[in-house]
Amino acid sequence: MEMSTSGLPDGLRGRLAGSTFFDALRQRRSRRFGLGMKMPGGPLAYQSRHQSAPLTEDEEAALAFAGCGVTGHALADLCYEPSGGGNVMAGLAGRVVSSGDGIQTVALAVVNDTSVHLLKRPQDFSAGELAELIELGRQGAVTECYRRSRVRFRTGRACPPTEPLFNINANRWSAGAAGSSYFLPINDVTLMYINGALEVFNEHNRAFVLDERANFRPAGVGRFARGKGGHLEDDPRQGRVATIELFERLITEFVTVEQGMMLQNLGLMAETLGLGGFSNFANHEFGWFEALGFRMGSMPASRYLGANWLVTLALNLLRRNAMVPYPLGLEFEGKSLLKPFCPPYYATMTEAVRAVVDLKLGPQGVFRGRLAGQAWSDPAGVAAQVPGLSESAIAAATAYCEYVWSNYGRFPAYLSPFHTVLGFQACHLDVEFYDRFYRPESLTQAHRDDFARQTRGQ
Repeated sequence: MEMSTSGLPDGLRGRLAGSTFFDALRQRRSRRFGLGMKMPGGPLAYQSRHQSAPLTEDEEAALAFAGCGVTGHALADLCYEPSGGGNVMAGLAGRVVSSGDGIQTVALAVVNDTSVHLLKRPQDFSAGELAELIELGRQGAVTECYRRSRVRFRTGRACPPTEPLFNINANRWSAGAAGSSYFLPINDVTLMYINGALEVFNEHNRAFVLDERANFRPAGVGRFARGKGGHLEDDPRQGRVATIELFERLITEFVTVEQGMMLQNLGLMAETLGLGGFSNFANHEFGWFEALGFRMGSMPASRYLGANWLVTLALNLLRRNAMVPYPLGLEFEGKSLLKPFCPPYYATMTEAVRAVVDLKLGPQGVFRGRLAGQAWSDPAGVAAQVPGLSESAIAAATAYCEYVWSNYGRFPAYLSPFHTVLGFQACHLDVEFYDRFYRPESLTQAHRDDFARQTRGQ
């Protein structure tokens, strides 16, 4: 079915039709100074003479769709013979950005003056809801998609402290400005992590992982080593030995790249709509999570950082072993909005690994019970030939995950289940600021048209 723009709100149709993708690429810039803002000092010191103006629901909806809109079903055009690796997929729905293994692991929160919403990911919808959302996206009905995807879980604007190192000095003057809308990608690394473990510990990849913070002993997978009769290749000369840090860095980079694509799309949509917008620092361990009201845990800094017993003792004696908070999950009205695959949401890591296996291949898994409307012409016929996961791979992945949890008290070992890196702040620009300090070509006609709409009658 061809994509349509017939469902676009009247106020967006002309604005989106008036710009090409190539135009957006050429003209995209970070533009920060919005209506109602004040630059406190320096050569660009300026006080806007206009009132701040919030984004409309349609404008937020267009940006939200650009960041994480559901667009259809993943093609999943992979090899599904037993050694082909196709069963690495853990999701079969597609969004406007690609995602490793089809997981769609990055969630998007939207913060404005009145509320905070979380936008549900494809896996958070029932099959029927997902089909309706895909059809709305095909019609271009972005505002209705936005309404059906968002869950309001806080009133008022949420914003972490702005002093270093919650933020950086360059952002302090504009952070959380009235009238702006803030789009915060939230990485959940646990599903990608466990799914990756099931893949790398199978009979075809045979990876062997060592704990570099424990004298490079096997990270729970010693009994699966080939040297002990198992299936994992523990001879480093074969190039299949890694460390926990290397494994976790790989997973983190996979997820963060997905977030980066969201931010690029947000920037291109803001440019097309004639809005200001810029990516900015959100890379604090717990600042945004406390501001959003996440369920938090804590542990001594020595354990959080993986320090050895000697460093731990020294920190305790110096009374510097402070407690470090970290996010566990997001809950609202008794429901889990963001639930990682680790305790306390699962009793053990064994249960968490089994939950991932069931998500893929259980009775209601993506290859078994959620096949309606998939991109294949014969979904049931394809799925029937998708190989399962071997018990050896499941056992090795479980042993590894249990090792990480028992030795480091959290999963992953090097960072929290949820992580933020950058956010995107969008606003209506004050054209008069740019006309005073910049060359005329620094703004497009779309920016000037938006300014005229916002200031008419002021």
